[in-house]
Amino acid sequence: MNCPYKYTNNMSEVYPLVTLGNVINYRKEFVQIDDTKTYKRCRVKLHAQGIILRDILKGAEIKTKKQQVCRKGEFLVAEIDAKIGGIGIVPENLDGAIVSSHYFLFEINESLINKQFLNFFIRTPIFRDQIAAQGSTNYAAIRPSDVLSYSIPLPPLEEQRRIVARIEELVGKIEEVRSLRQQALEETEALRVSSAKAILAEIAPLGTQPLQELVNVQGGGTPSKQNPFFWEGSIPWISPKDMKSREINDSIDHISEEATHKSPAKLLQPSSVLIVVRGMILAHTVPSAILRVPAAINQDMKALLPNEKITPEFLCSVFWTLNDLLLELVEKSTHDTRKLETPKLLNFKIPVPPLPEQRRIVAYLDELQTKIDTMKKLREEAIKELDAILPSILDKAFKGEL
Repeated sequence: MNCPYKYTNNMSEVYPLVTLGNVINYRKEFVQIDDTKTYKRCRVKLHAQGIILRDILKGAEIKTKKQQVCRKGEFLVAEIDAKIGGIGIVPENLDGAIVSSHYFLFEINESLINKQFLNFFIRTPIFRDQIAAQGSTNYAAIRPSDVLSYSIPLPPLEEQRRIVARIEELVGKIEEVRSLRQQALEETEALRVSSAKAILAEIAPLGTQPLQELVNVQGGGTPSKQNPFFWEGSIPWISPKDMKSREINDSIDHISEEATHKSPAKLLQPSSVLIVVRGMILAHTVPSAILRVPAAINQDMKALLPNEKITPEFLCSVFWTLNDLLLELVEKSTHDTRKLETPKLLNFKIPVPPLPEQRRIVAYLDELQTKIDTMKKLREEAIKELDAILPSILDKAFKGEL
């Protein structure tokens, strides 16, 4: 079982190196797809991050009628993506799922190797380097014989189980820290919403006004795709897919000045408040944002032009704070499309304190948001640090240092 491949780690000095061919067996099981049956298809996540459900399809929807059947606990290797970590162990919920012939399946001899021990090992640079050494391209470079020739240090099963338990213990601590950081972030974001709602509740007794007394409304449209000159300009043309931040300075698509004169997509001036009024994006939130540059919008949105009674910043803060109430105005229509009718939106009542008070409230909420954004940044940095710990843990584990 010994293998000539040499590692520069301590484990290989204590335990024998063996080829995977000694502990796994290549297996092929093809089935003919039945158009009347339903099939699960799996997908291998890159960087050895596991195997997940790709989709569930009727046989009639599957073009290639000859497919392989996966069995739980098998080692699955993607022929094309193996070099970028397209490998993993088939989970129990994907037992019986299918994959194309561009995948290789291997039975694991559990009397010799612990499945989770193998699952951790395939995520190490030691293993990835062996895959990278095969051929010069991704496509068709990895064959079943290549996989069977890769080397792995093989301690006794009892030691494998001890190593796996130690890795899982450390991984569990990493996940606990990750969860606590996410919980702290969610609690801080909830604090902003609750603080904003408390402020609005405090000023509500002073009186509320419907939006129709505070804004003018302008709709949008889509320039004709038949006229290429409409789509050769630099004016942002904003659609719901651009509504991912609280201030809009640009968009994915752009149109020409001619389009703003000869199509329904009219030019809007900065300080308009944009709100999505139609589309699947309304399933969980009603996106709104302040426009900071001259732009046009599509027909799934409305632009609200605040009058002298309200600032755009305060109006947007109200929308973000009372999003749950806006959602109650949204109606489902055909094809599961959601729509916020303009009359309902304009009848939506909000508290409107004097302008100085509006600015004070916005400044306070902006300060809270800045703290949240800082926490998000710190969390992202911490997550990167946590993600970097796992490779170190695996490296120590397979050097016999855990």
